[in-house]
Amino acid sequence: MPSHRCWRPGPAATRRQAEEAPVSDAAAPDPRKPVAAFDARAFLRTVPEEPGVYRMIGAEDRVLYVGKAKNLKRRVSSYFQKTLSSPRIAMMVAQVLRVDVTPTRSEAEALLLENNLIKSLAPRYNILFRDDKSYPYIELSGDEFPRLAYHRGAFAKGARYFGPFPNSWAVRESIHLLQKTFQLRTCENSVFQNRSRPCLLYQIKRCSGPCVELVDRERYAADVKLAARFLDGRASEVVDDLSARMQAAAERLDFEEAAACRDQVRALQAVLHRQFVDSRKDEDVDIIAAVEEQGMACVNIAMVRGGRHLGDRPQFPGNAAGCSAEDALLAFVEQHYAVHAMPARLLVEAPSAALREVLAELSDTPCALAAPRFAAEKAWMEMARKNAGLAILARARDTGRAEQRLEALREALDLPDPPRRIECFDISHTMGEATVASCVVCVDGQMKNSEYRRYNITGITGGDDFAAMRQVLERRYGKVAAGEGLCPDLILIDGGKGQVSAARAILAEVGLESVAMIGVAKGEGRKPGLESLIFPDGREPLHLEPDAPALHLIQEIRDEAHRFAITGHRARRAKARIGSRLEDIPGVGPSRRRNLLAAFGGLDGVRTATVEDLCRVEGINAALAQRIHDQLRG
Repeated sequence: MPSHRCWRPGPAATRRQAEEAPVSDAAAPDPRKPVAAFDARAFLRTVPEEPGVYRMIGAEDRVLYVGKAKNLKRRVSSYFQKTLSSPRIAMMVAQVLRVDVTPTRSEAEALLLENNLIKSLAPRYNILFRDDKSYPYIELSGDEFPRLAYHRGAFAKGARYFGPFPNSWAVRESIHLLQKTFQLRTCENSVFQNRSRPCLLYQIKRCSGPCVELVDRERYAADVKLAARFLDGRASEVVDDLSARMQAAAERLDFEEAAACRDQVRALQAVLHRQFVDSRKDEDVDIIAAVEEQGMACVNIAMVRGGRHLGDRPQFPGNAAGCSAEDALLAFVEQHYAVHAMPARLLVEAPSAALREVLAELSDTPCALAAPRFAAEKAWMEMARKNAGLAILARARDTGRAEQRLEALREALDLPDPPRRIECFDISHTMGEATVASCVVCVDGQMKNSEYRRYNITGITGGDDFAAMRQVLERRYGKVAAGEGLCPDLILIDGGKGQVSAARAILAEVGLESVAMIGVAKGEGRKPGLESLIFPDGREPLHLEPDAPALHLIQEIRDEAHRFAITGHRARRAKARIGSRLEDIPGVGPSRRRNLLAAFGGLDGVRTATVEDLCRVEGINAALAQRIHDQLRG
């Protein structure tokens, strides 16, 4: 666990006194009293050369900036040099009255702590790019016959992951290529373990059929190894290996295998040479372009893996007032490569000393940082810059539209200011089964997917939507009232007077009754455009025109909450039904469950089977068949 140390150096401060200083609100300076200028030189003498997190504190004990460092002393010292990297940093340092540091046992702990502090404190000068769900990966599972899959989120032990890729299209195209070339399975384990005959992918030569043992383990393992080498960017090695295999098969007159190897080589060569910009080398390169236009900064990252240009992805910094292109570039590089592997080379237009320092701190063996020199590299950079400019134009257009809709909503609801943060709640269930509540977030007129949350509702009478709404709001805003998370400017409730009344009671209990709230009741026939807006204070419901921009914004947020809730509900319901139907029947273990599903093609087939049909399955006697029949029909 990190060990928190709070340094407030004075003329007579010593390192030991600083380390033993208690951490408490009482120790913070009183903002009403004049504060002495920050003595950076005395403070730096107390900072350890350890990994950790530092916080820049300004007036009224407000956190200005949170950062992490592999070496706290070296990193924090860089802020108090005569020459700073940007005017934005200089402006921040001029406001610093205190610096708190928290040494940790490792860089990984520092990264985790920094991330948590940024989310909870929302410092003014932190430029935020990091989103763990931004980049997809290709997964090769650790099963006996590894599965090829699209992956987002946390990594599982035993599996191999290749990426990141700039977008889902690049992942799916790569998986399609690997299917054609190496014929690896992509089916879920539940399907793979219960197949009795090959699927359509085998028929169209996209899978070698390991589920029904149409390929031996050694041959499949060899194909997995080739696929992994290709994903590692060693495409020419894979082509050479396949060519050698083709030649060997031809020499022993195994022309069928030779033809298969030839087709694999052709498929790989077609992909490797169809790139408009092709480096002709098996290299991994990231191209990063930072562009500042129309008062906005955009960082566009393009990825080249194994000489293949996989596409790019524009990123816009959050909390970036006054952020220059250089500031955005430094923040992006630090945050992106803290959680993603570095490529062999990194291309930027003008590599700076500050950028080299950031890369050196992120890795003991940093990638080669350079400006584009050759024709292909310059073409990559030009593409990245052009796409960043197009992203800024699109963002400016969307921002103008969002501002218009927020202003229209303010006028329609008679709010003092446009609602910058809107949270919407919906409840989804089937006859009271597997109730799930959703909370979706809209910030500045744009949906904020990373802040969506689902809540499994328990301990209520099935179908009681009022109780479900009370529970989700209590769980969500109980934390806000305790100082955790952000408070919205407007709350939308998908429902009528009953749900709105339940919501109002909970907000009053947690002390947030001043937050604006409306219910969105469906109109006649549930037709879009006929919704009624329900106020908690008893005012008459409001009916907006079907083409009103304010109503369109409300509909978009409400529909997103409904989609998010029903997706979670269906997943929870399916898991509950499958798990309880077979796994909970006494006497039906994994082997018998597998036999049943294979014999009848899935749970629906088992459910419709008669007792006599069930008895024909290996391991199922008459008594057990009757028990299964009664449980599934009950």
